[in-house]
Amino acid sequence: MFVDHIRILAKAGDGGNGTVSFRREKFIPRGGPDGGDGGNGGDVVLVVDPSTDNLRQFFYDPKLIAENGKAGGGSRKTGKSGKKIIARVPPGTVVYRSNAGTITEAVEFERSEEGIDLEPIADLTENGQEFVMCHGGTGGKGNWNYRTSTNQAPQEHTLGTPGDAGIFYFELRRIADVGLVGFPNAGKSTILGKLSHAKPKVASYPFTTLQPMVGVVEFPGFRRCTLADIPGLIEGAHDNRGLGHEFLRHITRCRVLLFVIDMGGVDGRDPISDLEILRKEVKEYDEELARFPWKIVANKMDVDGAEENLTAFKLRFPKIDIIPIAAELDVGLDDLKQMLDNEVAYKFTK
Repeated sequence: MFVDHIRILAKAGDGGNGTVSFRREKFIPRGGPDGGDGGNGGDVVLVVDPSTDNLRQFFYDPKLIAENGKAGGGSRKTGKSGKKIIARVPPGTVVYRSNAGTITEAVEFERSEEGIDLEPIADLTENGQEFVMCHGGTGGKGNWNYRTSTNQAPQEHTLGTPGDAGIFYFELRRIADVGLVGFPNAGKSTILGKLSHAKPKVASYPFTTLQPMVGVVEFPGFRRCTLADIPGLIEGAHDNRGLGHEFLRHITRCRVLLFVIDMGGVDGRDPISDLEILRKEVKEYDEELARFPWKIVANKMDVDGAEENLTAFKLRFPKIDIIPIAAELDVGLDDLKQMLDNEVAYKFTK
């Protein structure tokens, strides 16, 4: 099961209460105050773990509840602090906080999402990066802290403060240098499998790829780049048609977009129309994304009519770099790989 977005209920531990206590020992019948402080509540901490590739671990138990601090004791003993809870998330996880600021509001949020706004609070991309999502409460003060020369038997103490709590939303955005964008059956999975060691499923029916696949492309001089195969889009994807928003988010971190076009026009497709629709869907989803550098991979050049389609395509898009290939036959892949080395691996590793 691949999970790339999930809603989480998180609650840091409450601080323990301070204690009212007085020293009572043999031969010391009127000992002074010795009530200790409460322990602090545990934090809820997220840690980026590169061995985790999706958010599946939160699917069956979407709650992160840290331990409360213990109350203070006599003899000025501080209560034990609550144990923090550590949750591991994959690189590329964006964390949002809802405007449900209390547990009561969080429960209401569970029942209905109406009127709920989400605010991004963390973008976790670096391996080992830590983020305290909920801070634990502070332990209360024991009566030992309130002794004075005129108040030698204080009853004052404070309660521990509650830990942070709320509803959060995790969204995974796969980190890759290059994103392959195209309609179903355009050949994206074949290209990924040929250029890298990734093993995506390849078949002749739509939506073979049901989750983003990332492969590493190796170049001379120990250079490399990562290539992401995004599940095929359809017209209206920006309105969440087809797989829609489920996977468009995964190309928002790419440095270069490669639009894979079926130049053979298989299934009666028109290559020019395909590119225009894909560009429109990307722009409708995110105008900033539409301004990313992009190139065209003209695939299935071994199909009858592909050469004529490519000629018309070049007339329609004369200023855009086009790399003609036939991925299944390994034709043109060296040129595509050289372009990736020049435009991505070498440029960003100098």
